Amino acid sequence: MVLINGESKEQIEVFDRGLQYGDGLFETIAVKSGKPQFLDRHLQRLSADCSRLLIRPPDTKLLENEVVGLANHADLAVIKIIVTRGVGGRGYRQPDVVNPTRIVSLHPFPDYPDTYQQQGIHVRFCSTRLGLNPALAGIKHLNRLEQVLARAEWNDPAIQEGIMLDIDGSVVEGTMTNLFFVKNESLYTASLDKTGVAGITRGIVLEQAILHGIKIFEGRVSQDDLLSADELFVCNSVIGIWPVRQIEHQQFSVGPLTRQFQHWLEHFEDKSVRNEQ
Repeated sequence: MVLINGESKEQIEVFDRGLQYGDGLFETIAVKSGKPQFLDRHLQRLSADCSRLLIRPPDTKLLENEVVGLANHADLAVIKIIVTRGVGGRGYRQPDVVNPTRIVSLHPFPDYPDTYQQQGIHVRFCSTRLGLNPALAGIKHLNRLEQVLARAEWNDPAIQEGIMLDIDGSVVEGTMTNLFFVKNESLYTASLDKTGVAGITRGIVLEQAILHGIKIFEGRVSQDDLLSADELFVCNSVIGIWPVRQIEHQQFSVGPLTRQFQHWLEHFEDKSVRNEQ
């Protein structure tokens, strides 16, 4: 099921700048029991990132109604929101008047085994590197070719995620996740001031760490930092938190802080869930 600018259809204009240049951004929202999870946070990030890209944000209430309406059709699903700058002619310069394109689509929830969350996953380091661009850092924009190439590096079903480094050799994130590690009961994660996606679940993890008095270090992360960690986990809005039990040939245990963050996330009060709808 797809809505394009509020209409039920599956075609967009061939000259849409999202197709021509990747000129837009997106959000991926989990739907559970018919309710879109953390909707307010997703809509706030979408609006903020639209402003950073100089795209007129869609009306929040209108978009919220479309998301909630689609979510009512599924007990467990994923909703994807795409906003592009809209239809514009050939050339990078945007027209003086351009109307953004709004796409909201409903998808089946991925069939991930429960063991990923309970026992952890096996990950690898990717050869494809992330470029550095502070102007785009943190934004979930449509230009995801680095992740596409990184994910094409393996077909082994025993490996569930790839860890991406930037062009300077610093660890940043997974192909579809943010990455955390624990060392001496402190929480570490890469700074996203030059590259990477600032995920919704990443933000919740950091908030919970502050709330519970856990020391946080955001900065440069090396491969050696990961391999010497006490605990590792990855997260995003669809999977929640997956512990990492192995990188390449290095084994890890599912540690107590990882379990605690899973518990906090599971019981996090999502004020954006509309119980009345």
